Amino acid sequence: MSTLRVATYNIHKGVQGLGPGRRLEIHNLAHAVEQFDADIVCLQEVRSHHRKLEKRFTHWPEVGQAGYLSPEGYEAVYRTNAITRHGEHGNALLSRWPVRDVKHTDVSDHRFEQRGLLHAEVEVEGSAVHVVVVHLGLIHASRERQVQRLGDFIAREVPGAAPLIVAGDFNDWGAQLLKPMADLGLRTFEDIRLPTFPARLPLLHLDRIFVRGLRPLSAHVPHGRAWSRMSDHLPLIAELGL
Repeated sequence: MSTLRVATYNIHKGVQGLGPGRRLEIHNLAHAVEQFDADIVCLQEVRSHHRKLEKRFTHWPEVGQAGYLSPEGYEAVYRTNAITRHGEHGNALLSRWPVRDVKHTDVSDHRFEQRGLLHAEVEVEGSAVHVVVVHLGLIHASRERQVQRLGDFIAREVPGAAPLIVAGDFNDWGAQLLKPMADLGLRTFEDIRLPTFPARLPLLHLDRIFVRGLRPLSAHVPHGRAWSRMSDHLPLIAELGL
């Protein structure tokens, strides 16, 4: 195997719209994730449960969203970032390859935003590939501190020679995190503009895939009416060279 396909997608908790017009999109999202045909899928704003919405939508899945979105034969990993009044949500990773180890660390910068890093060690044809799923804060200073904590976590948990993928929603609309991420040895598709937000008229490149010890080969963002309805973000899909 010479390439690895990786996708990252903020699924907006599987629900779109406001008020009476709110609609459940988790079933469409399951078909979308399957269409990625990705080796590794990194997801943000994934619900474990939500007692109020479970009663409102009769077709709410009986299992957590990570498990429901996982295509047949994939392994699903979920860890909570935020606990809310009626439920909880966090990051998830779906892997076609065996997951050998999972860690989670809280990187919340203040009490109004609960954020975390989900780390998984994935065995790809006998070799370890480390993946960190992120969803950073809405305030730039918070994001800078969260990148520092990400660097500390990588230094502590990821061997220097191991291939590493850091993917997710960086909320970095000004591309101000490219340098601090580069200082950690992580690079991305810097010469390609891939806006993913808002889904109906994407202008901002919020979702990114950074790598160390892998080669960024190509990346694309799917567009169209179906994609714009499923979440407020569009997915980002990349091919990486091993």
